[in-house]
Amino acid sequence: MQLEKTADGSYTLFVPELDEHYHSVKGALTESEHIFINMGLRHCTVPMPKVLEIGFGTGLNAFLSLLSAEQDKRPVHFTTIERFPLNMDIIHSMNYPAQIAPSHADAYEAIHTAPWNEDVNITPFFTLHKLEADFTHYAFSKGYDVIYFDAFAPEKQPEMWSQELFDNLYSILNQGGILTTYCAKGVVRRMLQTAGFTVERLPGPPGGKREILRATKL
Repeated sequence: MQLEKTADGSYTLFVPELDEHYHSVKGALTESEHIFINMGLRHCTVPMPKVLEIGFGTGLNAFLSLLSAEQDKRPVHFTTIERFPLNMDIIHSMNYPAQIAPSHADAYEAIHTAPWNEDVNITPFFTLHKLEADFTHYAFSKGYDVIYFDAFAPEKQPEMWSQELFDNLYSILNQGGILTTYCAKGVVRRMLQTAGFTVERLPGPPGGKREILRATKL
């Protein structure tokens, strides 16, 4: 696992075994804010949204979701699943709070030190539920409003991108719920459509990917 600085100054991790980065090298923070917060969470109009994240990783999406919840004074219940949690030395090396929101450094720490498999109130507006489990074999409860699909790329982890899994994600979303992902490949778009989603191709993050996908359960 190697620490790398991305184009916007924020850090990501490179996994040599997969030849894959956790985030876009064009900007980890820029990518996460655009795809998952602006196009996902803030696009959802539910007063108290329930979010499901596929791939907790470095905790960047969770931290940005907490900051959004605090800023908007809108309670968010955030469930995230991760099969291989990172150790705290790696987490601290990313130094996200210093770059993004120094005043919320304690909340970022709390996100990572919170116990697994139970609800934890990190702030009055952000409740976290971390699942240490395999997404491909996990039976989720229903009732989510937003899904962040942030698995490694299909060519790196094909088992995470199957029709059966997208069918299941569609079934656990509330009506009007949305799924956002950085991957705009045609095969992924078609699987989402087959699952029942209405799919939009949206502009990607500034300086990054040309397009992303947002899928809605209408």
